[in-house]
Amino acid sequence: MQGKLLAASGPVTAVLGPTNTGKTHLAVERMLGHESGMIGLPLRLLAREIYDRIATLRGAQSVALITGEEKIAPSHPNYYVCTVEAMPMDIPVSFLAVDEIQLAEDLERGHIFTHRLLYARGLNETMFLGAETMRPLIKQLIPQATFVSRPRFSDLSYAGSKKLSRLPRRTAIVAFSAESVYGIAELIRRQRGGAAVVMGALSPRTRNAQVALYQSGDVDFMVATDAIGMGLNMDVDHVAFASLTKFDGVNVRTLKATETAQIAGRAGRYLNDGTFGTTADAAAMDGDLVEQIENHRFDPVRVLQWRNDALDFDSLQHLIESLEKYAPHPGLVRTRPSTDLLALRTLASQPDVTRMATSPAAIRILWDVCVIPDFRKVMSDEHARILSAIYGYLMSDAGQIPDDWLAKQVQSLDRVEGDLDTIANRISHIRTWTFVSNRSGWVENAADWRERTREIEDKLSDALHDRLTQRFIDRRTGVLMKRLRDREELMAAIDHEGEVTVEGEYVGRLMGFRFVPDPRAQGIHGKALRAAASRALTSELAGRATELSAAPYDTIQLSDTGKLWWRNAPVARIEAGAHWLSPPIELMDDEALPGESQKRILKNLQDWFQHYLATRLGPLLALRKTIDDKRQTGLTGLARGIGYRLVENFGLLERARIRDDIRSLSQSDRAQLRRLGVRFGEFSIYVPKLLKPAAAHTLVLLWKIAQDDRQLTIPMPPPPGRVSVSLDQQVPKAFYAACGYRPCGARAVRVDMLERLAEIIRTEIENYRLIKKAHAERKVMATAPPLAVPLVGPIIPPELLTDTDAEPNSNSDLSANCHAAPAADTVVQLRNGEFVVTARMMSHMGCGLDDMASILHALGFRRRTLKKHDGDDEIIAWRRNSRHVTHGTAKTKGKREKASRQSPFAVLGRLKSKKSA
Repeated sequence: MQGKLLAASGPVTAVLGPTNTGKTHLAVERMLGHESGMIGLPLRLLAREIYDRIATLRGAQSVALITGEEKIAPSHPNYYVCTVEAMPMDIPVSFLAVDEIQLAEDLERGHIFTHRLLYARGLNETMFLGAETMRPLIKQLIPQATFVSRPRFSDLSYAGSKKLSRLPRRTAIVAFSAESVYGIAELIRRQRGGAAVVMGALSPRTRNAQVALYQSGDVDFMVATDAIGMGLNMDVDHVAFASLTKFDGVNVRTLKATETAQIAGRAGRYLNDGTFGTTADAAAMDGDLVEQIENHRFDPVRVLQWRNDALDFDSLQHLIESLEKYAPHPGLVRTRPSTDLLALRTLASQPDVTRMATSPAAIRILWDVCVIPDFRKVMSDEHARILSAIYGYLMSDAGQIPDDWLAKQVQSLDRVEGDLDTIANRISHIRTWTFVSNRSGWVENAADWRERTREIEDKLSDALHDRLTQRFIDRRTGVLMKRLRDREELMAAIDHEGEVTVEGEYVGRLMGFRFVPDPRAQGIHGKALRAAASRALTSELAGRATELSAAPYDTIQLSDTGKLWWRNAPVARIEAGAHWLSPPIELMDDEALPGESQKRILKNLQDWFQHYLATRLGPLLALRKTIDDKRQTGLTGLARGIGYRLVENFGLLERARIRDDIRSLSQSDRAQLRRLGVRFGEFSIYVPKLLKPAAAHTLVLLWKIAQDDRQLTIPMPPPPGRVSVSLDQQVPKAFYAACGYRPCGARAVRVDMLERLAEIIRTEIENYRLIKKAHAERKVMATAPPLAVPLVGPIIPPELLTDTDAEPNSNSDLSANCHAAPAADTVVQLRNGEFVVTARMMSHMGCGLDDMASILHALGFRRRTLKKHDGDDEIIAWRRNSRHVTHGTAKTKGKREKASRQSPFAVLGRLKSKKSA
């Protein structure tokens, strides 16, 4: 891979997690802790927001803002806030961060983010911020990187499909075309009073103004494209998708789950919970998609977009070929032709351009011209003509764009009349000239041109904002204000969605039993509105309390943060209690509820919770009940003690730690425990039903609640089907026990797979014993007279010489020293009870040879090195330490003895005995 690091770099950290986890805030705080720093952000709008924040904290002279269209550069800044594309890669800084690094898979901009991931580094610290889906590829491309997982601050839940007229206040409605955005905004104006409009085609100034309208509460709805998905901080309670398909520049396609989650994640800020759903013509979301978004679990990113940055400027053809070079790494893929490459191909076909582009310096200038963005996203002939003209001027004797020609281009855009699309198109044009004026040496009076183009862009942006406001916002507050001035009694009401209105004006929302006032209802007017609303709330709260006290179980849900949700709002939370398996439930925001109502609600919620646990943790609850049974029918003595320890340790015990107790356990006690779902494995005593995903998820939640530490950061449980994971030494072992995994060396392995490993080891040891016996019999036969009865077939069956059941595992690093089965001379050297690691063992453990060694060592096995007869290669033999020996039960011994009697070697022995007789 071409490229070079920005500077000699310090440690690299990947801070990963869903939206609303504070990743960007963390990076800014870390940067300000260094003497110098640089942060690359995905949007010019977000870059400006971060720049303003740092300038306020440290002073304007300490921070520079660098985007493709704007530069604020003091003489000696300490910090650089940039768009990712505009990051100056030749400036060494102590700290460097890149936000939304998952955009490295984006078909249009991805190669830029990939380049920063590979080569942008800080002298003392580097931080990449993004989605959890990037973890595997970052680990693959940057092996030395460390990872920090950030959980979402609030819950995000699916609220189903709603009509536009039924959407709750503080909703962002998402569509994917200007026509859809304008049409929906018009409907919202007619039905709900107005909406702000946010689209990527708007200038940052217009977007800021529209967002400010929404944030101030002048409107309670926003209609937007996916432009809101990246970094815009807004107080959105609900995100409604008007469509689940979009045109990506090539095809109309369905949104990816990660894209949908990125947008839906705008709902809920900091500790405020949020919801998402569909509206208008969009169908209800698929259940699997909803589960992915709510639990923030998505398939990992498989490839990143890449483009060669070691460009060859010897000729136009060489430059195009170097841009089209294929990716050198399996985790990278060559990006599709971007607008700059398309522009280069177009200009390279023009004779006037090819006559000028004959030297490396001239070709470099041509490439710089082609990089000028096509802000209108059409790559029209007009854009190509503009690029051709600019290149001609730069290659002239003057070497600059003439003022009179540039003035003609700019002057035609300095007009504010026209409709929305006309003004938006002019803004796209003027951004081109703002970009050009920011290129060093391209125009004579660069500072003047930057100021002039910025003034025109601001004027057009303000005009566009005014047009949007006039068209889509209708302020109707006259009647309400008149009634307030005349001190007339105000009429209050609550609809079925929980929206509280006074005289038809929205004043707040009832979420569960909590009233959330509208931010506009402040001061003396706010007091009057809330007083009127409280009269309507009294009867509504009483009705809700009665309804919840008898609510069906299927209307109540438990979130990953331990909150109980009802009617799309949290109403109670599970708290830490005396025992982790029976935590208490506490109502939320219940101050307005009478004591008797609270008792009835709690009774129903507790019954629901017991039913919830019984459906997922039935065997564990039954075991606990049997232990607590004071009658003779319950467990007694040693069996009761083992059952108690199983309950306290999430249904999982290491057999080696209680080996003496297990040996002392009677067969009747064993049978009683087995009837309760307990399995006595070679390595673990456990309850197999607790390994199911629903049970494991519930155990982890209860364990986390029992810690009673809101600041505790716990990783997500291993995905269903994962047999082992890398062991995090910072995570308590009890977490892995709750997941059904056991720490073994460098990995945590699911306990049922450890028992599978024990079975494979026993089979291998028995096979080696039989093979050794066959070798011994062959030596005897070599010196004995021929048998009277001829033998049919080979003496040693092929299936005993090769592991035909070995299953390939894409996650295993299979060493050349690992065979399906060792050579016969090696088998002869194995002692009784020894075995070698096979591909089948590693496949079942989901690991490579080194990790397999650490697992075996943790399980009590020791190693012995032996050499092959035909060379210097070594084979590692394993056997259990004598103090760890586990004797099989009578039943398993009987099976092995029966298998031995039926083996070909036993038959051979009986034939020899008859011959001797």
